[in-house]
Amino acid sequence: MLLAAVSGRARATVDRVGEQIVGQEAVVKWLVVTALAGGHALLVGVPGLGKTKVVRALAGAMGGDFSRVQFTPDLMPGDVVGSELLMEGAAGGASGREMVFRAGPVFANWVLADEINRTPPRVQSALLEAMQEGQVTSGGVGHALPEPFMVVATQNPIEQEGTYPLPEAELDRFMVQLSVGYPDAASEVAIAVGLEGDHAAEAERARGEVWSLEGEDGLLAARGLVRRVPVAQSVAERAVAVVRGTRPGESGGDDGLTSWVAERVAWGAGPRGAQHLVMAARGLAVLEGEPTVLDRHVMEAARVVLPHRLVLGYGAVAEGVTEQAVVERVLEAVMKGPA
Repeated sequence: MLLAAVSGRARATVDRVGEQIVGQEAVVKWLVVTALAGGHALLVGVPGLGKTKVVRALAGAMGGDFSRVQFTPDLMPGDVVGSELLMEGAAGGASGREMVFRAGPVFANWVLADEINRTPPRVQSALLEAMQEGQVTSGGVGHALPEPFMVVATQNPIEQEGTYPLPEAELDRFMVQLSVGYPDAASEVAIAVGLEGDHAAEAERARGEVWSLEGEDGLLAARGLVRRVPVAQSVAERAVAVVRGTRPGESGGDDGLTSWVAERVAWGAGPRGAQHLVMAARGLAVLEGEPTVLDRHVMEAARVVLPHRLVLGYGAVAEGVTEQAVVERVLEAVMKGPA
């Protein structure tokens, strides 16, 4: 059965990557779910927590091509997506000159956008078309990106000098935002004495070890399975109610929630947030081997899918209320009696 095969491989991927990356089990799990669901991920954490290593290890287990782009203030859009070059005799040795597209590092299955907030908005926006449409346009011509295609961006939350905050339109393209925290004491001991091993060498040796991209139970087939996981009408309605509950004035008839959100949130999650919430819940269901999406999948997914889509108001700032706290408050009010 395809569900059992995909679920087994997904769990094996979590275990395989977890062997190389100590103390980041939740991050590994949600990266695998996001890969299954066909989304993109934003990792937020201070330097030295293994963000780059976990993406490299994920690419190694999944197979396909891996590319890393170090975002810097002097980066240009063409350095990411590619550019048109004037080539001499480009067409099979023919004489004359011709414009030829040279693909940039975004043309890979797994793209690590390292420190994405260190580059100007013009370069950040170069990723928007790639993340949403699966293609880039250069010289008026569209160029399709490989399948599967996933962007994992990293961001340092504490060093803000010389950075450019991601615009809401770009944040909305990321299916999940994952907080990469400090490991526990035992995990940090293992890291300190080098028990993680050589991550780059391990990832390269393990490339495609768990998944193949093609085949009846390959990653592309797994993504097709995730899209077909049934969602009961009642579960879908509660998922949408959670998303709408984050918007001022649209809290599903709960006057207490409506006023609480209105006092603290300037903008809530949009329709793409609802789409990503359902898809992430589907991916989580497949990871767990469940044939349908349950309320608990929606609740768990909401905690990584919705917070980065919210824009808080002055009331929240004054009270010290975070985006995560808003989502928890909405879940508490909407998802009563989860399955």
